[in-house]
Amino acid sequence: MTTSDSTPAGAVLVAIDIAKVRNEVLIEDPSHKRRRRLQVLNNRAEHDHLVEVLQTYGRPVVCGFEATGNYHRPIAWRLAEAGFEVRLVSSLALARTREALHNSWDKNDPKDAQVILHML
Repeated sequence: MTTSDSTPAGAVLVAIDIAKVRNEVLIEDPSHKRRRRLQVLNNRAEHDHLVEVLQTYGRPVVCGFEATGNYHRPIAWRLAEAGFEVRLVSSLALARTREALHNSWDKNDPKDAQVILHML
């Protein structure tokens, strides 16, 4: 049986749609109405920049993403190393939630990041 992890109150939520070259990042800070969008390349310098951005919030950070081949491993490792909570989202759950929210199977990176954020 799986455990139910609750999201800490006031946490910054980060949804990352993983790709081979460029990841789509969507950040939701509970103290702001608008979400922040970033594109992060799959290299150490870009991952470090994302960590710096997330550390400026000064709140607990929960990062969620779908496992995609091996492309998610470096960014997941870097975020966990920085002390952020890292969660993998089931591919099947993501597909079903996308279908329910958007009434279509249409898949694109910004939309996937929104669905992952919804699932956190």
